[in-house]
Amino acid sequence: MVCKIKCAAITGIDTQPVIVETDICNGLPSFDMVGLLASNIKESRERVRTAIKNSGFMIPPKRITINFSPANIRKTGTYFDLPVAVSILMSMGLINCTVDDKMFIGELSLNGDIVKINGVLPLALSAMEQGIKKCYVPIENVGECDFIKDLEIIGVENLNQLVMILTTNMKPPEIKIIPQETEDYKYDFKNIKGQIQARKASEIAAAGMHNMLMMGSPGVGKSIIAKTMPSILPDMTLEEQIEISKIQSVAGNLSGSLVKTRPVRSPHHTATVSAMIGGGFNPKPGEITQAHGGILFLDELPEFSRQVIETLRQPLEDEKIIVSRSGGTYEFPAKFILIGAMNPCKCGYYPDMNKCTCTEQEVKKYMEKISGPLIDRIDLCVHMNQVTYFQLEKEEQPEDSLTIKERVNRAVQIQRERYANEKFKFNSQLSGENIKKYCKLNKEEQNLMEKIYTTMDLSIRAYDKIIKVARTIADLKQHEKIQQGDIAEAVSYRPVLFK
Repeated sequence: MVCKIKCAAITGIDTQPVIVETDICNGLPSFDMVGLLASNIKESRERVRTAIKNSGFMIPPKRITINFSPANIRKTGTYFDLPVAVSILMSMGLINCTVDDKMFIGELSLNGDIVKINGVLPLALSAMEQGIKKCYVPIENVGECDFIKDLEIIGVENLNQLVMILTTNMKPPEIKIIPQETEDYKYDFKNIKGQIQARKASEIAAAGMHNMLMMGSPGVGKSIIAKTMPSILPDMTLEEQIEISKIQSVAGNLSGSLVKTRPVRSPHHTATVSAMIGGGFNPKPGEITQAHGGILFLDELPEFSRQVIETLRQPLEDEKIIVSRSGGTYEFPAKFILIGAMNPCKCGYYPDMNKCTCTEQEVKKYMEKISGPLIDRIDLCVHMNQVTYFQLEKEEQPEDSLTIKERVNRAVQIQRERYANEKFKFNSQLSGENIKKYCKLNKEEQNLMEKIYTTMDLSIRAYDKIIKVARTIADLKQHEKIQQGDIAEAVSYRPVLFK
């Protein structure tokens, strides 16, 4: 008799249904696994065999064949250990219950313990889509799936316990889920003196999910503003929490329950292309995807390799990244706020010629490390100067992050209501006809934009960027329509040192 167990395979961050079929028959003793398997699944033969033996069950000396269907999908990961073990025990007659409405996910240790794995959340969501009612997972992974209401998540510690639950009326162990607490941010905008334009640009970037580049000499506060920005990012909807949690689950960064704070990634400038976009024969989420829904902060932007910088062009435009390998094509989401920080020259002090030691040619060469097409994708560019002593010692305290975040949340709520019938939710995602539809300009504003477009010799993309930033500024001010002041402020954030 062939035993069939429903499961799923992770491809990128998505899943595809898989059925584990087991047949035990007379013949020369063997243990064969087929179905286009990665090496880590083939290695599980000895893991599963030993785990079953050490759990007190004896595998008969017969011919065991296990097939992973469909055979044209490459399977990888250690989460197939548990369904393989269950299918073998069922074929042996040690488990007699029906498994049509059950899914099993987990890796086995040699003593039969079921250990924590990555990617449980997308697998559990796949189980719900397949109409499965119960999902057995490692006890440490229960928290990340607890929010799913139409699926009973059962945490198990070892193979023996699982068999007892399936064959007797034994109740699964009760697990107390500790919800993930909202992060207590280390940095607050109330502690940042001066840099009024950078503070305002950060608020606009957070409200509309706009990309931002900060330029200035060393020590002006570029990094500290980037580190403080997470404290003003808008609250997430449940849909966003699930989407981000799926990515973090596959990447192995999810602990406990759903994520409550937006991700912030800050790779070192020595990061490779594979680290940024996702690498491996079966690609895992890279820094770009792990920053989805949050911030990707690139400090010392020109120090990154040209190849790494150019890989940002497609995801900044398409909000996704497609990775092609011989084993298949994988699509990863990549909607993030790019925050870049850079010096104006190699020594860092241009245009202060009292400190700068660079020649005009060296300054130009340094600037050329950032290509025009990438700069064209930057919504906000802030040129930061040194904070004066008067600003530093000024007794008046700047606005704190909580006050700024309240404005950001109001602006984001306006956008969610405006785009309720659209696939996008933020002003930065507007394109084509949607810009005309949602960013209508009166005659005076049209005349102003005409002068700006002609005088600044803008590209079409740069023109659209100004309109979208102006829309966000209007939302922050709770203007129904874009006004001339909103456009003027948006233009002030266009990069002027790049051509």
